[in-house]
Amino acid sequence: MKKISVFILLILAGITGSAQKGAVDKKNSKEKKFPLQLENTLLWEISGNHLAKPSYLFGTMHLLCAADAQLSDSLRFSIASVKQIYFEIDLNNMMANAMGIMKVINMNNNIKLSDLLSADEYDRVKDYFKKNSVMLPFSMLERMKPYFITALISESKFPCAEKDGMEQVIMKEAKKDNKPTNGLETVEFQASVFDSIPYKRQAKDLIKMIDSSGVAGSDSSDLQLADVYRKQDLNKMQELTADEEGMGEYLDLLLYSRNRNWVKKMPAIMHDAPALFAVGAGHLGGEMGVINLLRKAGFIVRPVKHKPGLEMEAN
Repeated sequence: MKKISVFILLILAGITGSAQKGAVDKKNSKEKKFPLQLENTLLWEISGNHLAKPSYLFGTMHLLCAADAQLSDSLRFSIASVKQIYFEIDLNNMMANAMGIMKVINMNNNIKLSDLLSADEYDRVKDYFKKNSVMLPFSMLERMKPYFITALISESKFPCAEKDGMEQVIMKEAKKDNKPTNGLETVEFQASVFDSIPYKRQAKDLIKMIDSSGVAGSDSSDLQLADVYRKQDLNKMQELTADEEGMGEYLDLLLYSRNRNWVKKMPAIMHDAPALFAVGAGHLGGEMGVINLLRKAGFIVRPVKHKPGLEMEAN
């Protein structure tokens, strides 16, 4: 069950990784501008706008080597200071209903992977999974939305035996103090996002990934993303999560519209009680990122050092 839970966290909380480069939202071109080059940190304090106490924003990564999925003193302080924790989705509910969630990650209308690929392409996919074990049998994979299968392959190729995600590390810390947790989105919504991207397109991208497996340099993007995360470089993180060819038309669906929806919900949550929002780091930076949108909404969002062994301190 632990492996199933890790897998669901990867594919449902990992939509950010599918986001690609697109045009800047022209509706906001006349709004107040803020510096888009952010300090190198994953942790941010939110204040102002009549908040009685500060809330916090933390950029997560859903798949890391366990050695890199660590809390800092400042993040522990943030968790202890707030009254509630918000992830992209309610992780408690997700883990409790793991098998039910498997249903929503399947393609609609009983479509199978074999319906989307040529016979030769389908054979190449089957052959890949015969040679490379993952968390689930191929009989389950072939009905899943192809981008979820892509997430599984990424997990299996990650260069460390012990893997973890920052959400799980934060959740463990929150449970020590009985902090309630919730989600900015539902599992069903996150799974449905991929229904708006043609399954055939997803399947073709899956084939590209499988065909490039074993080719020198083919795994460099995942390793680069993890390295940028370790450096807490949100500017580079934004560039990488928005920099894959051909997906610009889906950028608003995968990133920007979700950021806007979250920022609409966050004020009421913070006014009700101080909160820590832990969402994918790729959502934080850029003009349409959560940090800039919160500032445009009138909040003060300032960087906080996030380093093991250091007390909380503003940069």
